[in-house]
Amino acid sequence: MIKNLMRGLAAAALLSLPLAAAAPAPAASLPLPHAAPAAVTMSLTDGIAELPVAAEHREGYERTKFKHWVDADHNGCNTRAEVLIAESRTKPVIEAGCKIASGTWYSYYDGVTVTAPGGLDIDHMVPLAEAWDSGASNWTAARRQAYANDLDAPRSLVAVSAKANRSKSDQDVTDWLPPLADARCQYASDWTSTKLRWGLSIDSAERTALEHIASGCGHTNVEYETALP
Repeated sequence: MIKNLMRGLAAAALLSLPLAAAAPAPAASLPLPHAAPAAVTMSLTDGIAELPVAAEHREGYERTKFKHWVDADHNGCNTRAEVLIAESRTKPVIEAGCKIASGTWYSYYDGVTVTAPGGLDIDHMVPLAEAWDSGASNWTAARRQAYANDLDAPRSLVAVSAKANRSKSDQDVTDWLPPLADARCQYASDWTSTKLRWGLSIDSAERTALEHIASGCGHTNVEYETALP
């Protein structure tokens, strides 16, 4: 949640967008607030053990069933731009319409530093097709959109080199891992955290692959907050 707030504030400040004060609704008409989910921290090994194991099914999948790169907070920056702003290691140059012109990004999958936004993709840590296979086929369209634009968890979306992301495509950890070996423990943690956050399952081969990675990851932890319904 903090990450999402930081992203929104960063985008608003850099664009100097005025914020209009909304008139408060009458108390009787306000919806009951959701209780904030508690943050969970555990070892990577324990996190993997928490994931339910189930067969995966691709039937009916279409990428368009996950509406993504929306401007959920209506600040003029879509999800891709929000991630680029948040993850740039230098102050990004932002042009009219929240077009990110330049910045400095570190692609942790392959250890590459990128300064031109066109060289970056925003990767869904757990690809949309993999999410569909693992339980998202049963979700509402609104929940799939929330998943595809998840700015509330820094592990869900990550700016990486286009080359690395396109090499990954929609493969899970059984078939693809970051080419930079030192990134694999973090990747397994991010993958596991995302699946736990969204209540997604893993198949048996995926669990074996994750357990194999975790065996060499020492004290790597999993941290996540359960996504609200």
